[in-house]
Amino acid sequence: MTDKKNTSPPLREASTVILVREKNKALEIYLLRRSTKSGFMGGLYVFPGGVVDPEDLGFDHWAPHIDMLPDQIGKQLGANTFSTEDALGFSIAAIRETLEEAGVFIASGKGKTQKDIDDICTYRLNRNLPKSWFRTKMRSQNWTLSFSSLGRWSHWITPKLMKKRFDTRFFLVFMPENQTCVPDNMETKHGIWLTPQNALEQNLEAKIPLSPPAVVTLTQLLKFNHLNDLKRETQTRSWGDPISPRLVPSSNGPVILEPWDSMCDKDCDIDTSDFSKKVLPPGSQFSRIWCDKGVWKPVGV
Repeated sequence: MTDKKNTSPPLREASTVILVREKNKALEIYLLRRSTKSGFMGGLYVFPGGVVDPEDLGFDHWAPHIDMLPDQIGKQLGANTFSTEDALGFSIAAIRETLEEAGVFIASGKGKTQKDIDDICTYRLNRNLPKSWFRTKMRSQNWTLSFSSLGRWSHWITPKLMKKRFDTRFFLVFMPENQTCVPDNMETKHGIWLTPQNALEQNLEAKIPLSPPAVVTLTQLLKFNHLNDLKRETQTRSWGDPISPRLVPSSNGPVILEPWDSMCDKDCDIDTSDFSKKVLPPGSQFSRIWCDKGVWKPVGV
């Protein structure tokens, strides 16, 4: 008989979008604070995203509403690591969730005006929308989703001890012109544009508490100074190996060991008694993130 207490919850496919813009010659990233009532990363700042819904699948329906052919989708967004159908689902979910949570629509349409975009960004705020609302709107209003705007960034798999687990593709998207980010005030309560450096600093100060993947991703983005540098990166970047960290419980606060940590594959405890002295400043190389009173902080080994 299986011990349910030791069984990891099933993985659910999900997508996340790193929205980027350049302001005052500096890169800024958009972060959303999840509702404290959320069962996953509640109260933390994350990138827009969510699970792949059944309505996000099906080439027969979506083909007329995508700016790529099926073989292009498989090549650019699947990159030979997963099926074209999966690439479709991840990509649709990325665009839909960014609209639902951040009010940013990664799409275009023949004859569409700024008012049309504003209208759908307002419509998504209606309460109790059916699961199929996005699919229905795309078809009835003849929108074209901008798959060509989606850049591969990373592939994350939630640690086994988490209550909810996701197999997530992190896409990078440059903020569309003439649009404004507006949180949905349901799943997300506050949104803010910050440079990676500023976000990481404010995380350590507990002003902008970040999710662990956000800490890693923002640290990765520190090396890019201009939008053109990042654009060149996304043209050749692969999904890379799945980032599958290990969660280690501790009375002093849990620790996440990233795959590049020497202890990640070893089933043993971690001594956290002196972690308050090992907290690292932004930009440091790290393989461990410690949860100190609700704030995830990179720490040295």
